[in-house]
Amino acid sequence: MNSKLLLIILDGVPWRNFRRLFGNLEGWVSSGEARVWKMRAVLPSTSACCYASIHTGVPPQVHGILSNDVRFRVEQPDIFSEVTAAGGKTGAVTHSYWSEFFNRYPFDFVRDIEYDEPGGPIAHGRFHTMTGYGHDNQMTPSDVDLFATLTMLTARFGIDYGILHTCTLDSMGHRFGHDCGEMDNACFKMDAMLAAFLPRWREAGYEVIVTADHGQSDRGHHGGAGEDQQDFALYYFGSAKGPDDGTVLDQLQLAPTILTRLGVPVPKTMSAQPFLA
Repeated sequence: MNSKLLLIILDGVPWRNFRRLFGNLEGWVSSGEARVWKMRAVLPSTSACCYASIHTGVPPQVHGILSNDVRFRVEQPDIFSEVTAAGGKTGAVTHSYWSEFFNRYPFDFVRDIEYDEPGGPIAHGRFHTMTGYGHDNQMTPSDVDLFATLTMLTARFGIDYGILHTCTLDSMGHRFGHDCGEMDNACFKMDAMLAAFLPRWREAGYEVIVTADHGQSDRGHHGGAGEDQQDFALYYFGSAKGPDDGTVLDQLQLAPTILTRLGVPVPKTMSAQPFLA
């Protein structure tokens, strides 16, 4: 691998809330230690559709994950499979959908909640299901626990590529919307929790991308078109050169960009241009 990289997905955070409520992330941008761009999600801007597109670099109409209820092991090459094929180590601390899309379907609670399978494609997986999730019971794990688990994978196994995905803010948005005191406080706390781990990941030699899978409206909705539902921020911590600040990135660029940073050949199915050189 040419480098090591961690992808942090904060589910359901619109552009406006990233830029006004994540003071630590914005502080690193101001200090020159990070850069930020706007990224636009695929359509439909539904969670499962975006997860599959983030890792395959193809739209939902190609990979076939068209809603949260349509799930299977995707056929296209993905970041996990390509890194493993190139001899790298992968890790995931995510919702169980990621295991279903990129390792095996259906998800088995006992077999798949935690596994270490050097043959990959996900070598080291730690998953949660949010079973029982609803408006009044979010069923989300603490984000500190998730950040700590990813950090454990980096220290214990020396993973080259790792992804962390948390649904906390998406769940808060569905319950309260995005223009309220509850969401202000939730973003403030997420930003503070994340800030405690970012320096440690950078000191361990990782480039870090912090972003979302989609945006969300003030009424707590996503899935459709429009800036509030599709647009979110992407923060990059690393030495690569990127585009001008006003550039709007396509979500399909994320997979080939990550593989390029790692020094892994980009499969022909990922036709979007990498945005980091």
